[in-house]
Amino acid sequence: MKNPNTIVSSGGLEALQARFGLRVAARLNEASRELPHDVSERLKASRELALERARLARRAEAATNTQTVGNGSSAALTLGGGNRSDWWFKLASALPIAALVAGFLFIEHAHTRQQIAAAAEIAAALLADDVPPAAYSDPGFVEFLKVPRD
Repeated sequence: MKNPNTIVSSGGLEALQARFGLRVAARLNEASRELPHDVSERLKASRELALERARLARRAEAATNTQTVGNGSSAALTLGGGNRSDWWFKLASALPIAALVAGFLFIEHAHTRQQIAAAAEIAAALLADDVPPAAYSDPGFVEFLKVPRD
């Protein structure tokens, strides 16, 4: 004899529930043979109505799921709620783009500062040296200024 307090795994529990459901269905089928014709017809109509309602509920659920997926939301985000998760999804999509734009702006700013620093160095070298005015028109003079001095 089995101990009723033993823990049954989820697979075993599902099998027990299925077996119990089959037994109940078999007993109900046996008993329905003895019912009067009008009662069995009412039960049949009720069963068909319940099945139709279940079909409609499944269609409505499938339409809701299709609409959610069709909007571009992922299934994990739809579990959290409607508009709020949609807002977070849009924010999460925009963050990489914002980071990329910020990176480009930083690179452009750093490049501009580097050009300004190079021009300032050349200007400072020109102003600090005693150079004859004819040297400024020499094409190799800028190259001379760029070469580091010891």
